[in-house]
Amino acid sequence: MERQLNSGRIVVGVDGSPQSVHALREGARIASALGGVVDAVACWDFPSIWAAPYPLAGEDFQGEAVQALASSLYEAFGVDRPKNVLSRLVQAQVRPGLIGASKDAAMLVVGRRGRGLARLGLGSVSAGCVSHASCPVLVVNTEPDD
Repeated sequence: MERQLNSGRIVVGVDGSPQSVHALREGARIASALGGVVDAVACWDFPSIWAAPYPLAGEDFQGEAVQALASSLYEAFGVDRPKNVLSRLVQAQVRPGLIGASKDAAMLVVGRRGRGLARLGLGSVSAGCVSHASCPVLVVNTEPDD
């Protein structure tokens, strides 16, 4: 664990949501304190229904991920994005993509997006990351305290 904490690479899951923007800001704060870098990761994949034997038109899943990543970075930092904030796309479903991207990281940061009764706990992505990531996971809560 000590080796991981000394790596200074903070992976942040980004999906374009307000929660991921908040996670980006928190990840940048932690990376700055550690003298490390933020590795902002947006995952994308073709839905399993898309596994058709012929091409389907009209959807650009990779392009949507590019846009979500760019808009989240802009919303979090404006035009003055810190030099220690890097970004990349990973073609994978979100949970395994973030878990893989966070291998050898100091920390994985994700926003909490539970819905309905799930608001009482973690969303499926954050819960999966907490259960399976090989580094510490910070789940950022953006909901006001009730």
